[in-house]
Order: sequence, then C-alpha cells, then structure tokens
Amino acid sequence: MIDRRTGLALMAGVVAAGLVATAAPAQENVQFIPSLVYRTGPYGPNGEPFANGVADYYNLINERDGGINGIKIVFEECDTQYNNDKGVECYERLKNKGPTGAAVFSPLSTGITYALIERATADKIPIFSMGYGRSDAAYGKVFPYIFNPPANYWSQATSIIKYVAEQEGGLDKLKGKEIALVYHDSAYGKEPIPTLQKLEQMYGFKLSLHPVAHPGLEQKATWLKIGRRVRPDWVLMWGWGVMNSTAIKEAAAVGFPMERFIGNWWSGSENDVKPAGDAAVGYKSANFHGAGANWPVHQDIFKYVYDKGLGAGQRERVGEVLYNRGVTNAMIVVEAIRTAQKIHGVRPLTGAEVRDGFEALNITEERLKELGMEGFMLPLKLSCADHEGGGPVYIQQWDGQKWNKVSDWYYPMRDVVWPMIEESALKYAKEKGITPRDCPQG
Repeated sequence: MIDRRTGLALMAGVVAAGLVATAAPAQENVQFIPSLVYRTGPYGPNGEPFANGVADYYNLINERDGGINGIKIVFEECDTQYNNDKGVECYERLKNKGPTGAAVFSPLSTGITYALIERATADKIPIFSMGYGRSDAAYGKVFPYIFNPPANYWSQATSIIKYVAEQEGGLDKLKGKEIALVYHDSAYGKEPIPTLQKLEQMYGFKLSLHPVAHPGLEQKATWLKIGRRVRPDWVLMWGWGVMNSTAIKEAAAVGFPMERFIGNWWSGSENDVKPAGDAAVGYKSANFHGAGANWPVHQDIFKYVYDKGLGAGQRERVGEVLYNRGVTNAMIVVEAIRTAQKIHGVRPLTGAEVRDGFEALNITEERLKELGMEGFMLPLKLSCADHEGGGPVYIQQWDGQKWNKVSDWYYPMRDVVWPMIEESALKYAKEKGITPRDCPQG
C-alpha cells in the first residue's frame, strides 16, 4: 500500500523521469541530477525525509530562480532500499541520462559509496557522500571524484570527544574514563573505530566496542552488559534506523543517563527519539546544520514549493533533522554546479566539469546569508587536495518536543585526523596501483 507522501514522491519521480526522457534526445538546456533514495526497505523511515528535503530544494531552485543561472534541474529518484547491489543498478541506469549525463551521485549509504568509488572515478562522475562513506576519500590526490564534506566520520569522532572532554573539565581529564561505542555492525558503523582507538592511546580513556547486528532490534544483552559490567562514563552511538530508538529504550531500561549518551549525526533525528517517548528526553547527538523550520530557506520552500502543491512530503515535517540534511545536501550540489558554471560556462555540465566545481567550492558566510541559511551551517571550502573541508559539528539535545543546540561548534582535531587520512589513502593507492595526482599548493 502506498501512502500519500510516497505517492506524491513517486509521482514526482515519474514526472522527472518523463522530463529526462524528452530532454536527453533533444539536448535540452537542463542539468540532470540523479537522486539515489530509499523510501522503502528497512531504513525507509529515515531515507524518506532526506529524499523529501533534496526534492524540495531542487524544486525551489527551479520555481524561485528558474534553475541554476537559468539551467533547469531535472532529477530522477531511484530507490536503492539501502542495498548495495540495488545502488549499483541505480547508478548504471542513471549515469548516462540527461544531455550531459549525471552531474553527481549522492548514494546516502556508506556501503553503496564504497561500491561506486571505482566505477564513478572511471566514469568521471563525482560522488558526494556528505558526512559518510570512506573517511580517507577526503584525500583528493588519491580520490579525485569522491567528496565527503563538511566532515567525515573520523573528524566527527574527534569533535564528539572534544565535547566529552569539555564536560569532564579538559582533555587531560579523560584519563581513566570509560567510553563505550555502540555501533551498527557494518562498514558504516566501524568507520570511527580507528580514530577512537587513536584518541584512546593519546588521552588514556578506555574504549569498549559493542556491535549491533542489522537491523538493530536485538540489543537487550548489549545494554545489560553496558549497564551492569562496563558501566561507562559515556556512550557514543553510530547507529541508523530502528537501531537508534531501540538503543535509547534499552539504555533507559538499564538506567543509563541520557545526557551522557551521544549519537552521531545519523543517530540524531526525530525518527530516533520520538518512538522512545519520554525515555529519550535528554539524549544528545552531533549535527552539522540547523534543526527546525525557522530559517529563511524554509519560508521560501513553503512559498515556492508547498504553496504550489509541489512538496515531496508533508508540510508539517519540513524542518525535521533528516529533511534539513537533504536540503543541505541539495544546496551543496547546486552551489558546486554554480561554481563549475563559473569555470566552464553557464550550460549543462558533465560530471567531470561538476567535479571542478566541487574542488573550487567556497560557500562563505555571505553566500549562506544569500541562500537563507545564515547560522544554519558554517562556511565550507574545498580544494583539489582536501575533499572534506574539516567542518565543525555541534551537539544537540532532545527535550521531548524538539532538538536544541546545547554546545558551541567543535572543529575536528585535524592534526590527528589528516595524517590518518593521508596514510590510509596512500595505502589504498598502492593497493590499486594509483599514482596520486599533483594538486596546487600541495
């Protein structure tokens, strides 16, 4: 059975697909952007608001601005169900659509990102894995077509530890503390482990690892162990989907204090806390953009998209964390294309040309204000060598009704993370027979 939101989304996808079908043969003046989504499958509840945010922002650019400098966006959704094989199928089906082929792919899955790295690099199509995927892909000399701003998982881990240290009175006060990591037992969930182990060596806290099998409904034994034997000072979580709300319920059941339970930015949405009810009050998570719908960009989305009946989802869900993440994703894509137009001209661009836009991307405070996103996120600048940007995160806390920003912005420990990124990327290059490219200014 298809509900109203899914029906509207499918209808939008069909319309977009129809536009592409007519646009490609006639070489129309449009930019084709494929949209890998998962509105269905085990993680559909989390994938849906993200997909809606992406669709609404692209429609905003078309309706309010007439496209990117007059070049209309045509996008087509392909549902991967968060499945690697389906993600590859979607990529192959969509990569050559539109007058110049796909501009960029955003897989919304670490596993799918891993599966597409070599394909996309060979096809010269950028992969934009915003805050997920391979952390070492930030090293642009080895991964010329992979981008993971505003911060990768290794960077995020250091920012969260900086917050924990601040609560304890300083980095030197971490010595002897117990920190537990509850993580999705997948490539995604394992990403922060090397960094946390490095920080464990540096600051003397004790790290315990607690994998949770997909989809994450069976966690009782894990939390009994945490609550009765490990007794950590802090718990961090790298979860996704139903795993998150289940963890919050189980943590509450063993009496672990919510204010010392911090999820990463994929473990901090309304979907994660609302199912847990009052048990979730006080729970914290990282974030790298604003929550809520009180930003000027949302008012434009209401005016130019929802008031015209073009919204991809429910109006009252605009402003949810994962919706806003979709808006952020689409905004960065649009700004990368806009930047690429300054380099290559205002016309439909190829993936290789859009890559140049990502590498020259510089979203300043002034530009964020023009976009109606002042304070929503911090400026972002990428380069040939740096495909991440080392962006900051902040900590938000759930009060039972909404997310509240409860910390300053924390920049990652670049002195810790970047050498790890370089070492890992160069190891990958050696294994794959890749000669790292030269980049201006190193």
